[in-house]
Amino acid sequence: MDSTSGTILKLAASIAILLLVIVGGGLGSCAAYNSVRVWNAETAGEAELAQATQNRKIKVLEAQARMDSASLEANAEIARAKGLAEANRIVANSLGGPEGYLRYLYIQNLEQSKGQIIYVPTEGGLPILEAGRLRREPLPAPD
Repeated sequence: MDSTSGTILKLAASIAILLLVIVGGGLGSCAAYNSVRVWNAETAGEAELAQATQNRKIKVLEAQARMDSASLEANAEIARAKGLAEANRIVANSLGGPEGYLRYLYIQNLEQSKGQIIYVPTEGGLPILEAGRLRREPLPAPD
């Protein structure tokens, strides 16, 4: 019996050690898994923060570029307006003042409006109407 009880005792000790290793390994692997999961979450959070920071920098740079572009376009428009005003002043002065310049512009527009009906205001501010001029049939003779 001695050898049988020794064998049983060795078998029981081996099973106990095996169970202890399995349970300990399972608990250890759970702890390791949780550590990896926490590390993964931290790394993902840092990556999201870096991406958000980069996106914000991109938006700021795009807004700055739009603002710079608008400012330069405004400056160019101001320069064009100043040049046009100076050209108008030179032409107006060479034509005898603003009234002569307006008369010049009126003549230029008349030359460009071939075949169109132009209503010119009279002294009273009312245009002379020529509606009958375009009629194809002659008016009936008065009785």
